[in-house]
Amino acid sequence: MTMVKNFEDFQTVGKENMDAALKSFSALSKSGQAIAVEIADYSKKTFEDGTAALEKLFGVKSFDKAIEVQTEYAKTAYESFVAEATKLGDLYADLAKESYKPFEAVFAKAK
Repeated sequence: MTMVKNFEDFQTVGKENMDAALKSFSALSKSGQAIAVEIADYSKKTFEDGTAALEKLFGVKSFDKAIEVQTEYAKTAYESFVAEATKLGDLYADLAKESYKPFEAVFAKAK
């Protein structure tokens, strides 16, 4: 009877681990998609902003105005990059938390 009980316990633990792994994979998939969409949106916006700045640069008549346009573009590009890096950092942190969450119960039982 002890062996049957141990086998049932083994099956239960295996099922719990599999469920946790599937939940974690699901969280990874959802977070990965969110990150990919965010990167694609940022890339598109960056390309559009760069194109607009280049068009503006082609339309200037003086060197001083060209420097002004370039400086303005560099400033906004930097600010946009910092904001995006912060947003992606938050998304990656959420990915780590969500993918670990299903295993919390498994690790708690193991202690």
